[in-house]
Amino acid sequence: MDYALDIGAVTRNLDKLWEGLFVTLQLTIAANVIGVIAGFLLALIVLSPYKVLSWLATLFVEFFRCAPAIVQIVWFFYCVPMLFNVWLDPITMGVMALGLNLTAFNAEAYRASIQAVPKEHLDAGIALGLSPVQRVRHIVQPQALRASVPVLLTNGIGTFQQSALVAIVGVADLMYQGKLVATETYRPIETFTVVALVYLAISLPVAQIVGWIERRHGTA
Repeated sequence: MDYALDIGAVTRNLDKLWEGLFVTLQLTIAANVIGVIAGFLLALIVLSPYKVLSWLATLFVEFFRCAPAIVQIVWFFYCVPMLFNVWLDPITMGVMALGLNLTAFNAEAYRASIQAVPKEHLDAGIALGLSPVQRVRHIVQPQALRASVPVLLTNGIGTFQQSALVAIVGVADLMYQGKLVATETYRPIETFTVVALVYLAISLPVAQIVGWIERRHGTA
């Protein structure tokens, strides 16, 4: 194989990759905000005594956890506009697809953490005269969030990596821009290697933080 590496083909197009990375970070941050907040609310519904609501919430969780993310993204981009006559910009659609997917995974993390809250703490809240909403806010939420942090961060990394899937529907994220640069320069090895290193450079530190938090909890 006679192939001479030319990293200059990538460095001359770094502006495009930076633009793509900015879109990727937009998608990731917005999806994580949705996933962290909506995931907790969904977990409460799953654990609620109202069977119909609990069943519907569980169905939502299982669908988004079991259906491939790429199918969910394609469905949102092509089916939502046709079925509901809702036309949104690509980034918003990407945020919705990634955010709802992350919501399902975070809901499972929260559910396990909520069920791990000692019953004595809830009994103490009742003894103090706290309403159900106050017990959730002051007792359940702080403990569940603290216990779920490692999983939430891990899920957040997964969303950052899965955001590359929106490239197939034309969202100009890092992967999409990398594909354009590779096509224009005929340098796929150099381009996709740099793209992979960018994903690694962002994911690895977060993974190290997750490991540190888990070790700290393990020794606490």
